[in-house]
Amino acid sequence: MVKIGAHVSIAGSIDRAVDRAEEIGCDTFQIFSRNPRGWRFKEISEEVAEEFKRKLKRSGMSPPVDHMPYLPNLATPKEDVYQKSVEALALELDRCEVLGIPYLVTHLGSHLDSGKEEGLNRTVDAIIKALSASENDVILLLETTSDSKNSVGGSFEDLAEIMSRVDRDDRVGACFDTCHAFVAGYDVRTEEGLDETMEKFDQTIGLERMMVVHLNDSKGPISSKLDRHEHIGLGEIGEEGFRLILNHPAIRTRPLILETPSDERRDDRGNIAKVRELAGED
Repeated sequence: MVKIGAHVSIAGSIDRAVDRAEEIGCDTFQIFSRNPRGWRFKEISEEVAEEFKRKLKRSGMSPPVDHMPYLPNLATPKEDVYQKSVEALALELDRCEVLGIPYLVTHLGSHLDSGKEEGLNRTVDAIIKALSASENDVILLLETTSDSKNSVGGSFEDLAEIMSRVDRDDRVGACFDTCHAFVAGYDVRTEEGLDETMEKFDQTIGLERMMVVHLNDSKGPISSKLDRHEHIGLGEIGEEGFRLILNHPAIRTRPLILETPSDERRDDRGNIAKVRELAGED
């Protein structure tokens, strides 16, 4: 059985995310613990945290996953944004601990033309500082990116270098995004390409460090660097590609999180059903 879920809203109260995930048939789910498009946030009250954990335990869903907001940029050369980003990362790790969430997914950001090496240096430094400021058991997952201009983390080698330099195997893992990997040039839609991609991931990062998979089809073609998610099977990866992905042992056993659109064609419940069908469970 695949463990499939979606990114759900926390509107009203964080604990309501558990209700929404249950309603659409999730086995696992992802949230933003705060407004993803701003710097300001509310503290999580003890009452809300306990209700979140109570509902989670009752539901049987696991694991819950948190995602960093969009504004922090761990690779930025702008000192004011950089300091706010490090603080935001440390605070989000703390929020995960309060909620009992084991994984925090983060984008690594953009070096803004300061150069890839400088971007990697800033990212490594930011992660080391944030982990030191938030000493707990929450694991930070570095997400594979679409390799767009100035981005950090567009190759498995980038992620492996960051992980090696941070040197906290107990606190740092990876989140593999099917759309991002595909548009960055990793061909996950064919059996040969998928095997090569997983072998490359294992050789550079290590499959044991792939804790979560973001399962998204792609509006953009391979190597396009276009980060635009599509419904499962309706994009460039396609149904046959996802049938292969969902039956690959390196991916099938991981928590799978959908970040697909919700429109007149299909909603989260529909994409979950499509995943189960392509995984051979329908």
